[in-house]
Amino acid sequence: MNIAVDAMGGDHAPGVIVQGALWAQPELGVDITLVGDQDLIRRELSRGGGIGNGIQIHHCSQMVAMDESPMKVLRKKKDASIMVAFDLAKRGKAEAVVSAGNSGATIGAAVLTVGRIKGVERPALAVIFPGAKGNVVLIDVGANVDTKPRQLFEFGIMGDIFTHSLLNIDNPRVGILNIGQEGGKGNEQVRIAHDLFKKGPFNFIGNVEGRDIFSGDVQVIVSDGFVGNVAVKLTEGMAETMGIMFEREMSKGLISRFGFWLIRRAFEKFKSNIDYAECGGALLLGVKGVGVICHGISSPKAIKNAIRTARDFVIKGVQDRLEEGLAKFQSKAFNETDAM
Repeated sequence: MNIAVDAMGGDHAPGVIVQGALWAQPELGVDITLVGDQDLIRRELSRGGGIGNGIQIHHCSQMVAMDESPMKVLRKKKDASIMVAFDLAKRGKAEAVVSAGNSGATIGAAVLTVGRIKGVERPALAVIFPGAKGNVVLIDVGANVDTKPRQLFEFGIMGDIFTHSLLNIDNPRVGILNIGQEGGKGNEQVRIAHDLFKKGPFNFIGNVEGRDIFSGDVQVIVSDGFVGNVAVKLTEGMAETMGIMFEREMSKGLISRFGFWLIRRAFEKFKSNIDYAECGGALLLGVKGVGVICHGISSPKAIKNAIRTARDFVIKGVQDRLEEGLAKFQSKAFNETDAM
């Protein structure tokens, strides 16, 4: 398996990206193609111990800034690292693409290069949360700010197939993120989507609230990208703040420090469970290829784990199952919702 990594994407590229790839290659046993400026990549590789047999460089002359307009990139930067990475996937030179770069440009490059799965109007980003009773998938977390009810319905189908295929959860419970559990709550798009979901080919349990994200009582939570992204950023900030406050309280006295020493392993495990770097990134669902989009501030650990997520997605054939599942349900479901 070969995974193309956008070496020029991210706030700390290419150093952090290259280091993450160097950690991933021997541990995961995959080949990695670092896409970007070959001189800069070689410099970082030499700092990390040099290039190995499982890592190669694919040179390109352009990169995408984090604040750059995605439309400008797609029109004018055909040799940008993220465009080239997805082109490698299109030509069968890579099975997946990982990037910590400009998310809008990454999604646009994927759609333009490898295309959407038939029946999908908008691709969506899915992220895995650690729930109290098991993993929870939240979709969408930033790909689509304005979403139609029919598109939310697509997210529900993709989330259901993704959760069953990658996380091995049979008949996952699917809910819509809302301000209340009653079917009449929320804005118009969510209310219409609620009616569509009741006819959906999955185990729809109704609306869920923000507090349900970590409960584990529901395995797939559907949202538009605006609300989903706010939820992700809120939980990440809360987790980081909780860790800081806990350590501060535990250092206030001898008894507290001794108590912290006794529970430090449990605390480290807790931090690991809520650390976004453990998953590495969000999976881009709905395109004809495998893409993982990471935080711009990703650490080498996050990049390594994003490559792991991409590898697992390929190994378990989630992409094929998405295409098969959407083809199976889209005709009946979408014909019923043409008026929506």
